[in-house]
Amino acid sequence: MHILLVASSFNSLTQRVFAELGDQGYTVGVELALGDDDALRAAVARHAPQLIVAPMLTTAIPEDVWRSHTCLIVHPGPPGDRGPSSLDWAVQQGAPEWGVTVLEAVAEMDAGDVWAAGPFVVSEVGKSELYRGETADAAVAAVMQAVKRFAAGKYSPRRQRAADLAAGWRCFMRQPERGIDWRRDSTEQVLRRLRAADSQPGVQDELLGRRWYLHGGHFEDELRGAPGELIATRDGAICRATVDGAVWIPQLRPVAAPGEAPGFKRAAVDALAAALGARMPALPEVPVPLELPEGRRTWSEIRYRELGEAGMLSFSYAGGAMSTAQCRRLLAAWKWACTRPTRVLVLGGARGFFSNGIHLNAIEAAADPAAESWANINAMNDVVRAVLETTDRWVVSALGGNAAAGGAMLALAGDEVWCREGVVLNPHYRLMGLHGSEYWTYTLPRRVGVDVALQLTVDALPVSARRACRLGLADRLLQVPPEEFGDTVLRLAAELAGARELGRRITHKQVVRARDEAAKPLQQYRDEELSEMHRNFYEPGEPYHELRADFVHKRKPAGTPEHLAELGLNGHEAARPARPHKGAGRALESDGLSDLIPLSDLAPLTDRLMQ
Repeated sequence: MHILLVASSFNSLTQRVFAELGDQGYTVGVELALGDDDALRAAVARHAPQLIVAPMLTTAIPEDVWRSHTCLIVHPGPPGDRGPSSLDWAVQQGAPEWGVTVLEAVAEMDAGDVWAAGPFVVSEVGKSELYRGETADAAVAAVMQAVKRFAAGKYSPRRQRAADLAAGWRCFMRQPERGIDWRRDSTEQVLRRLRAADSQPGVQDELLGRRWYLHGGHFEDELRGAPGELIATRDGAICRATVDGAVWIPQLRPVAAPGEAPGFKRAAVDALAAALGARMPALPEVPVPLELPEGRRTWSEIRYRELGEAGMLSFSYAGGAMSTAQCRRLLAAWKWACTRPTRVLVLGGARGFFSNGIHLNAIEAAADPAAESWANINAMNDVVRAVLETTDRWVVSALGGNAAAGGAMLALAGDEVWCREGVVLNPHYRLMGLHGSEYWTYTLPRRVGVDVALQLTVDALPVSARRACRLGLADRLLQVPPEEFGDTVLRLAAELAGARELGRRITHKQVVRARDEAAKPLQQYRDEELSEMHRNFYEPGEPYHELRADFVHKRKPAGTPEHLAELGLNGHEAARPARPHKGAGRALESDGLSDLIPLSDLAPLTDRLMQ
């Protein structure tokens, strides 16, 4: 069956639905709904889909399309709930449980017949993290059920009652409904409002004489001050007092004055310093140890835990982006973790993004974006190299959330890659006009082979966690809720640390790393990759700077990107499956690391990619 995905953007949920439908054997096309109904009609005519699915849609499907084709809309609310801010209201009002509904498109918003639905627990996290985690899990399960029901041709969708539809409508949540009264609202109320708007649109507020959107909110258990007062900083975030406690706010975005271009999110301290200059108040930097004492509830980007002979260094960065400073802090933490008496060391384990690579917003804000790009990619490389050169213990990369570009390649530096089911990987750089670094020309081909590495990086399509295991990008799939991922990983890592054969595997790893280094040093891979990246950053006519600016400023594309527009046509996707390399999925075996790509095969890879 050929399915056309119609979405306002190729966001995380759309990518996951795309990848998982492909895993089920369906051919899948993609068309972005960008406000041009004629373009959408043309895409429908070109694809002639048997079914249309809209994972994320902010505009209405034209009536002639939904009358001639079954169109299934994913609504992030339970049956009967309606409106464009469903998840925002659920988080802000503290709903313990919410749901997802797959319904048929009709003239009235969210009023169509229900094809599938499912509940999920609302964890105490920001809306965007909830959306990529529990909401996406429920949404994908409901979409798969609805698609199967449609394909079987025997299911009659359930009509929604008029009384339920009338009672379920919720209006678009505007800034007045999001506002914080720092003199009255409790910490819990403040956190709900911040979390309900964490990624977009933010909570509009006044701070140090200027108007800002506040992005992100985390609990602080010890610091105190006058309500609304800025009382501390940590790793670029600000701590602000409430009437009964305090909260951490990692990012700020300036409210644009009339006639000004909209701003973009930056680390809160950097945003304030850029706006206030010398008038920036001196605030104490309050660090916390990597290992927090039992019972502490505070925010930090990096955490460390141990269980038996296993350690876990987890990290969580807003949007998954890693700035130069964040990379350097992670490198220092990794070096410290390597001093601990462990046999297995886990990198990751947090429930949010694993990593999306270099920090495009921080680069865009820099006085010299090319120079900052260069500093950032070198700092990322330093982290990856430190992981690759950790040969005295077994390293597990644990992905509780999505990974892309250099972040996906960071994961491949581990000896094993464990993914939570539902994770989406984008192991490519091309869409940002970059060749890429992070030693990917070493780590990616040795896992999947040169041909598949080339296909993944050139096609630039998302890969599900399940397919990643089949290809050899990942080694273990964990079917656990997002909130349980970290504890599950640490328990399994402790079991691995106690395995009798682990010592032999570590010894074999050391032999392989020494053999590879003798054949072609890591520094040579780095130099070759960075020579291409230097051209991307510094040579006139390179597309990277314009593409980065479009991404940071959220400029809408003129149409569906070329790499998506032809998907699914003439059996294209079904006819070109990436074939697993012969060593795929064997890293859990005791001799899995011996099945490497011959180093001579890697020489033409960069040339072939850039053609």
